[in-house]
Amino acid sequence: MRRILPLLCCLLAAPLAAQQAAPRSALDSILLATPDTAMARRHSLALSSRTHVAGTPAQESTAAYVLGQMAAWGLDTSRATFTVYLAAPESVSVVRIRPTPLTLSLPEPPIPGDPYSSGPQWPTVNGYAGAGDVTGPVVYANYGLPDDYRVLDSLGVSVRGAIVVARYGRSHRGIKVREAEARGALGVILYTDPGDDGAAKGPTFPDGPWRPAHGMQRGSVKLSPGDPSTPGWPAVDGARRVPLAQMDIPHIPSVPMGAANAAELLTGLDGPAVPAAWKGGLGIDYRAGGGGAVTVHVTVRLQTGDSAFKRITNTFGILRGSTWPDEVVIIGGHRDAWGPGSWDNISGTVSVLETARAWAAAANAGFRPRRTLIFATWDAEEWGLVGSSEYAESQESALRQSAVAYLNQDAIAAGRAFGGAATPTLRNVVREAVRLVPAPGDTGSVYASWRALSKTPADSEPAMGNLGGGSDFAGFYNHLGIASADWGFGGGQGIYHSQYDDPMWMERFGDPGWVAHQASARITGLVSARLAQADVVPFDVGALADEVTRLATAARDSAARLRMTGAPFARLLAASRALRTAADAFAAAEARGTPTDAQRLARVNTELREAERQLARPSGLVGRPWYRNLLYAADRDNGYADVPLPGVAEALRDRDRARLAREVADLAQRLAAARARVVAAQAALR
Repeated sequence: MRRILPLLCCLLAAPLAAQQAAPRSALDSILLATPDTAMARRHSLALSSRTHVAGTPAQESTAAYVLGQMAAWGLDTSRATFTVYLAAPESVSVVRIRPTPLTLSLPEPPIPGDPYSSGPQWPTVNGYAGAGDVTGPVVYANYGLPDDYRVLDSLGVSVRGAIVVARYGRSHRGIKVREAEARGALGVILYTDPGDDGAAKGPTFPDGPWRPAHGMQRGSVKLSPGDPSTPGWPAVDGARRVPLAQMDIPHIPSVPMGAANAAELLTGLDGPAVPAAWKGGLGIDYRAGGGGAVTVHVTVRLQTGDSAFKRITNTFGILRGSTWPDEVVIIGGHRDAWGPGSWDNISGTVSVLETARAWAAAANAGFRPRRTLIFATWDAEEWGLVGSSEYAESQESALRQSAVAYLNQDAIAAGRAFGGAATPTLRNVVREAVRLVPAPGDTGSVYASWRALSKTPADSEPAMGNLGGGSDFAGFYNHLGIASADWGFGGGQGIYHSQYDDPMWMERFGDPGWVAHQASARITGLVSARLAQADVVPFDVGALADEVTRLATAARDSAARLRMTGAPFARLLAASRALRTAADAFAAAEARGTPTDAQRLARVNTELREAERQLARPSGLVGRPWYRNLLYAADRDNGYADVPLPGVAEALRDRDRARLAREVADLAQRLAAARARVVAAQAALR
């Protein structure tokens, strides 16, 4: 499940001398030299030659491959299994009743010359869709977002008792189904409009990277992370289970389809004309429908009872630290997919594997990590971050005590344009690493290419995104407050979550030569080295304070525009500035020298880790207790996009003056607690 993060943060540039790449160490040289394009290709073909959906034997075989490779390189290996609700579809059909009967052919047709596209496919039902046998008139709802329904209301069109047809884009698909179900729709059909990622963008696969007319986007329509039968607690054997009717999942059928099939349902619609912005690339007369000129029958049958529960497997390769073995840096990415998944996310799995192989080579050469490194691959991410969330819930106490950082690799190779997202404390670590890595397909560094492609001004650093949600960092960052980062190489594509996300597409368009796979593994190796080897973990607490100051100022101004007075924003801003002062004092003390005693350094690093974690409130957000981090969360009305200072932002959105005051005061108190941790870290230095 790849999310697209808006690049909203642009930090001031460091001095020119600091922007120069640090010299390579012997360890860096090994971590740069070991990741190999031929090995990346070999791993990718082994893991993405067939469809491997979570809960299937094909997916279990990917766990065996990963564990076998890591064991062969000398890593300690283990697995963690959970039993989760994954009701597989038994049958699905979409039949147009009016104006003329037509049974739609839903599977994606094979591509001539592409053997991977002709293998077994996952049925065309969204993950966690509801079962149903329903008939109703078609209503076209544009992207199916709350604003779109306000337009339908203004046109006098209701979706109650109807089948909603909406196009993918601009939010998580679960938002689209949630909104339709809340308004009384009987079912939802989601299609990929060629104006968004198909023929209107350019040549379609196999002639180009864009989605062909019968290509579709599968995906989960569940919004809350983790197993829905055990919300907030781990899905271990004997766990208490929530009954199906009470699970936080949709209860109406939801079917994805390609543009060609959608045209059969949208052509000839009655009802009022829609706004110009609603018109996609189908080349039809887009109308709202609802009058019955086009009627459709949708049937989705799912597994029930014990058969709806599946065993999923997370895998781990471990290099134990030599100095601080109880402090861990976790590198992870998910293995499961809706099809072959060469991009999403076998590319990320390959990066994790090649980073693990590089570290194994370094350990054999005498460069063992000082902190423990865990190389993880997660199961059932595509169903809603299930495997990683269950791990985070089951290991919460240990992770809060020992985790230094989590580094995520998700869909990292679909072009040459580098991009990243991270908590503010880790952004400079990523920027430092990419200065040393050659850009794929270029003669300069990833950093230089990044600056050029993003047109970064000379006095600024390339912008990085924020960790709102949509990938496996959520359990670590959004739930537990552990510092996290995520990066990769992107470009235009239209095979997301389709059968055509396969090795042929990857070799032709995603990453010819497998050089982006190699580059991402090199970056991962260097970032993990900075975090695993440093005496004092390089957390930029000052950047965290600056981020809060910027966001709190914007929230204060929003509150003023809304005439929502009374919240203690002055106290919040004073707390963020005090945190910045403490961070500066710590940096100055560190520059004067650090202790050599490992136990004292461990105390310093414990305080620094805990500083950021003060922003994770145990009770979570109001109405969304799983999301504890008060700096960023997934937007409740988007799913992929992030929302800054979510407790404050949601109180503003709800026009709740009293809650706003409580949220601002609580955040100020938490920043004061973070400052106290930084002060304690400075005291430990002395």
